[in-house]
Amino acid sequence: QVQLVESGGGLVQAGGSLRLSCAASNFIFSINRMGWYRQAPGKQRELVADITSGGTTNYADSVKGRFTISRDNAKNTVFLQMNSLKPEDTAVYYCTRGTRPALNWGQGTQVTVSS
Repeated sequence: QVQLVESGGGLVQAGGSLRLSCAASNFIFSINRMGWYRQAPGKQRELVADITSGGTTNYADSVKGRFTISRDNAKNTVFLQMNSLKPEDTAVYYCTRGTRPALNWGQGTQVTVSS
């Protein structure tokens, strides 16, 4: 079955950076839109960024200019580079195949930004 395995989360101070990775398997990665969602405690899950098979990217307003989504089709991996992190970026981040709706979800990786 489809597998999405996130890595790269952790604890970082405000203003710092993290790079999330998502290794995908058991589907044709290159033709799929991929996304990153996040869910903070007590809040609804939100779409942070996505990237089409052709490399077109979209971002939530809250992360524009700070986060960058990219993909490496040769390695079946999607990335989320997060710069200038803020405490409000604290959440569990999920990699997805497809967005709106997301068809498959990874297990999530925790990102905690301290002030």
